[in-house]
Amino acid sequence: MQPLVQLDRVSKAFTLHLHEGVRLDVVSDVTFSAAPGECVVLGGPSGAGKSSLLKIVYGNYSCDAGQIWIRDGGDTIDIAAAEPRRILALRRNAMGYVSQFLRVIPRVGALEIVAAAGREGGLDPETAHDRARDYLSLLNVPERLWCLPPATFSGGEQQRVNIARGLIADRPVLLLDEPTASLDARNRAVVVDLIERKKKAGTAVIGIFHDEDVRDRVATRVVDVTHFAAKAA
Repeated sequence: MQPLVQLDRVSKAFTLHLHEGVRLDVVSDVTFSAAPGECVVLGGPSGAGKSSLLKIVYGNYSCDAGQIWIRDGGDTIDIAAAEPRRILALRRNAMGYVSQFLRVIPRVGALEIVAAAGREGGLDPETAHDRARDYLSLLNVPERLWCLPPATFSGGEQQRVNIARGLIADRPVLLLDEPTASLDARNRAVVVDLIERKKKAGTAVIGIFHDEDVRDRVATRVVDVTHFAAKAA
């Protein structure tokens, strides 16, 4: 089966200009793929480069070498060489992303934040609104909060809004950076179920999960990032 995501010998280092240009190697020669219906989990301790890899795939970080191929309909695009406007189009059409933190426009209510993500991902306004309500309900965000800006919410409530926003559209690729880190057992179970639904629909998932129970339940396979970090050292 043709992968939806393919990393080919991807390497990344940061130059610390405030520390006499010291070069900090992050990962080297990372190669793996994610096919429709797979959940590829990035394993390894904190600092191994897992979140950096997700940001490279999403186009937030550039890479120093290698290629990152993303399938977008009939096209296959190399994120590493794509222009910014093409990366933005890929985010609308092909890649959902749940980061560790919710970053949104102040004063916009939670329901509208999630619905807007659905519209941006190609849903018509009515479907986006209805699906936003469904996701917020599934994720146990109290309805009395839906009209309020998430800055007023608890950390767990903010993360559930973040998850709803990242999962609402039907994008073929989904990147998850510790989506369950601040959730209780009840809501972790909901997120596991939502990930399984995405996999069954043919989404390729690449994720980071420090909760071993969640990781074991959703992972198709684990890519040990420490292997690539050791090569860079």
